[in-house]
Amino acid sequence: MRRTLIAFSIFVVSLTAAAADATPPDQLVRQVTDRVLAMIKAHRDEYARDHKKLFAAVDTEVLPYFDFRVMSQQVLALNWRRASDEQRERFVGEFRELLVRTYATALLKYTDQEIRFLPYFAKPEDKQVLVRTEVVQGGGAPNVALNYSFFHGKNGWKIYDVSIEGVSLVTNYRSTYAEKVRNDGLDALIATISADNKRARDQTESAKKL
Repeated sequence: MRRTLIAFSIFVVSLTAAAADATPPDQLVRQVTDRVLAMIKAHRDEYARDHKKLFAAVDTEVLPYFDFRVMSQQVLALNWRRASDEQRERFVGEFRELLVRTYATALLKYTDQEIRFLPYFAKPEDKQVLVRTEVVQGGGAPNVALNYSFFHGKNGWKIYDVSIEGVSLVTNYRSTYAEKVRNDGLDALIATISADNKRARDQTESAKKL
């Protein structure tokens, strides 16, 4: 799972950067990927020295177009229905920061893997579609299957889930977080994610001062 985060982060950023466009999702994948990868290559050293700039760049690309609220709702499942409005907002904020930080950091590890776009099947009236890709690993390693789930709402196309090697990101977090909520409660889960985010921010600040 860890080795696929590199490729996943690249395409999440790429796709979400233009998700509000009327262009079909499969074309968005092709059109935006080159631009985002060029940005990373051009600023790799700068981003490596200052992760805050990297996080800010990813934040700008992702937040307007990735539906973190829908994703959070799916991750919490029944616990979302039981949560207060205040708990929901806190969870969405912390979960969003967690994902942005994870994917932004992984971007720096991209090593020019080839991307293969698989046939795309969708009808014009479809409101939910799947874009399938493969990351060619090379060196005899098996290709990594990455599937992107889009939905079309009033603000255009947005990503609400990604599956890596058949494992849904939403499902993966749902199973992990459900146990924490069951044992300690939703507030404890939010506090844990918040503490992890703060620890990462502090480490970023300390590294910058070195």
